Amino acid sequence: MKVTKLSGFPEYLPAERVVEQYFLDVIRETFELHGFTSLETRAVEPVDRLVGKGGDADKEIYAVSRLADRGEASGKEPELGLHFDLTVPFARFVLENAGKLTFPYRRYQIQKVWRGERPQEGRYREFTQADIDVVDVGELSSHFEAEMPLVIAEVFSKLPVGRMTIQVNNRKIPEGFYRGVGIDDVAGTLRIVDKLDKIGPAKVKTLLVEAGRTEEQADQCLALAAIRTEDLSFVDRVRELGVQHPTLDEGLEALSAVIQSGLDNAPGAMVADLKIARGLDYYTGTVYETQLDGYESWGSFCSGGRYDALASDGRTTYPGVGISIGVSRLLGLLIGKGLVTASRATPAAVLVAVVEEASRRDSAAVAKALRARGIPCEVAPTAAKFGKQIRYADRRGIPFVWFPGSGDVAHQVKDIRSGEQVDAGPASWAPPAEDLRPVVVAADQSP
Repeated sequence: MKVTKLSGFPEYLPAERVVEQYFLDVIRETFELHGFTSLETRAVEPVDRLVGKGGDADKEIYAVSRLADRGEASGKEPELGLHFDLTVPFARFVLENAGKLTFPYRRYQIQKVWRGERPQEGRYREFTQADIDVVDVGELSSHFEAEMPLVIAEVFSKLPVGRMTIQVNNRKIPEGFYRGVGIDDVAGTLRIVDKLDKIGPAKVKTLLVEAGRTEEQADQCLALAAIRTEDLSFVDRVRELGVQHPTLDEGLEALSAVIQSGLDNAPGAMVADLKIARGLDYYTGTVYETQLDGYESWGSFCSGGRYDALASDGRTTYPGVGISIGVSRLLGLLIGKGLVTASRATPAAVLVAVVEEASRRDSAAVAKALRARGIPCEVAPTAAKFGKQIRYADRRGIPFVWFPGSGDVAHQVKDIRSGEQVDAGPASWAPPAEDLRPVVVAADQSP
């Protein structure tokens, strides 16, 4: 039967999977260094909850049903959909388990999500996200809004991805600014301004005017969105536009605190970028997007923000702030452009040769001893001539081949890259640290 590939569902070859796992390990370890605890939620949520929390997300939701129920509306169970992000299921989890959690609750979540959008470069229907969030009861301290980008800056400092710039804004700035110039439809204006990177200022202005804003209001919106600074000078530049509103003042103060935290703890990692809006309706405060320097046309790989009303049971509200790394999006472009590479496609550092099938147990014993000491290895699949076994190791990218000894014949291990072969003991020999595991580096730094 002919296999037809499904677009939008990435699957990695072995060397690419090594890269993905390395990225996920770095992300997870960094999140845990900052005290975030792991969470995994179910893949499905009631569709009415997904639709109610995601702006235009209803256009992207995959519905889930049993084949046996197709065409039959039982009316007993809610319609289910695959979650399109991890924030909505996280908020639901908090509501269901509030009495069992300790607040502020810090969690990280690394899972698959699904969106029914048109597949294209860096855009998938199924992909992995890595989120961190902090939620509290009733009120959430603003210092958490400054913490989120600092954690992300630390993650990216450990990954071979080049310089990443975290663009930060506060939704209260455009909200107060828009109201100050007489615009009442803040959410609609934000959604249009959020298209700036995709369609440019001229088309955004046209859309704003078509949506009922005056030419002067549209120009003011674009003037605000054009402000981008690496320090606190954005405050003066906003003031120069001559717009006054209390909400604008709150936003400028909050964003100043975040940018100052970046200047103090991760210089150069953050910029105040007042065009960042984020399309999802539930954001209420600081918002984030992240771009790879030199590849800005790829768009954002990491985004999020503060939300004050996403998790509420009608009596108690659990405000939160979070940020999400689009792992599959980032890797798809890095791998696709050949910007990162793995030193080998297998975790095995050693291939234990088999002298003859009758002595396979001896080779297995060597492998067991090496693994007990944390050295990844595999046993040769056949007792072929040693030259053929060495070629097998070379094709797999395994750097060392172990030749078992017997009686007075010592064990020997060969570095097949240099040809050096030395006596070795299963209880004492170890490969150089850089060969113990596959190494993932930027392509121009590959060994």
